Amino acid sequence: VGGHTHGHIAFYFPEEKTAFVGDSLFSLGCGRMFEGTAPQFWSSLKRLRDLPDDTIIYCAHEYTESNARYAMSVEPGNELLLKRVEEIKAMRSRGEPTVPSLLGEEKLTNPFLRGDISDEIKSNVGATSDDDDATIFLKIRQ
Repeated sequence: VGGHTHGHIAFYFPEEKTAFVGDSLFSLGCGRMFEGTAPQFWSSLKRLRDLPDDTIIYCAHEYTESNARYAMSVEPGNELLLKRVEEIKAMRSRGEPTVPSLLGEEKLTNPFLRGDISDEIKSNVGATSDDDDATIFLKIRQ
């Protein structure tokens, strides 16, 4: 799952419905591009997005609250995201972790998995009709 770094890896265990994704995908976010390219990272995220909705995603860091603020800035009209942000705030106020997360929830609320399908995100990041999906991802990532 290159993109964060050239050799970044993830482990998927289908029987356990579990993926360990490191810094490639976070709850409501994704890693920074240190060595990879936007097309490489977008391809990696699409491969992860293609896993079943009931896959439990274990990421490497608890960045969900700050990721939620950014997600709201690019897709404030997403009702599922609004609901999820309230749940995240409540969990964190109780000192509870927000990871792992379910991939199905990420597909509906994580802007880095939605740039090719959400017109609201495209508009809010300044994407044009000439932009391919990797370019839209890059505009979300910046």
